[in-house]
Amino acid sequence: MDFTMGRRGVVWKTPDITADGLKLFACAVMLIQYIGIVIVEKGIIHLEKYTQAGLSDAMAQDSRLMTWAGVGSVMQLIGGMALPIFTFLLVEGFLNTSSYRKYLISMTLFALISEIPYDFAMSGKVFDWSGQNAMAGMCISLLMLYFLRMLQEKKGFGKIALQALIVVCAVIWAALLRVQYGLCIVLLTAIFYIFYARNVLKTVLGILVSLLYVTGPLSFYGIWCYTGERKDRLPKYAYYAFYPLMLLVLGAGARLGLKA
Repeated sequence: MDFTMGRRGVVWKTPDITADGLKLFACAVMLIQYIGIVIVEKGIIHLEKYTQAGLSDAMAQDSRLMTWAGVGSVMQLIGGMALPIFTFLLVEGFLNTSSYRKYLISMTLFALISEIPYDFAMSGKVFDWSGQNAMAGMCISLLMLYFLRMLQEKKGFGKIALQALIVVCAVIWAALLRVQYGLCIVLLTAIFYIFYARNVLKTVLGILVSLLYVTGPLSFYGIWCYTGERKDRLPKYAYYAFYPLMLLVLGAGARLGLKA
């Protein structure tokens, strides 16, 4: 954030944030979030062993447990800022990619690669069909964007009705597959695409959806400051690979904590 002197005093200048900057920030807060989920809640607190009432009673008797529960909650709140950024960048990638097919194949491949590390981190199992990783939601959203783009020449109520139908179908698929954060991923992606040129409406609707994760609206400051520059310091596949590698390392850390 820069401040410059104008004719009437201090002028506030927003920072210039590139796609690379958004990706690095989103990866950082996502890492914090998953440390809170996997290491703190699953590896230290063993949250799955408690009912809501049981956890409250245990925290009342153990100040250390209460502290760790607070730490885990704060970490998840910090991580709430990642999702709007990732969905915003998904739409930017869709609009700017030279090959939709390669984009979808890459996303699908890394979603499949991520599933075993995700299951291992979240449940300690190699395969667990009770839920799918967030990249599966990105794949569903990419398919949704493909069908939404087919309607770009249409106008009127018919277009609105078809757009709503496509979004609802994507939401249903995310729910059936039990994708982590699936509802929010699909809705934010749809909002960023359908209202792409209407910044105020896009931001208001995006903030309303992001409130599901409390701190999500804070990420819209970075999105507003986005310059459109898409040159990455790191290879794009490094960001894709970060997700499964992060889950694998944290899952191993949580398992070691459980054994200790």
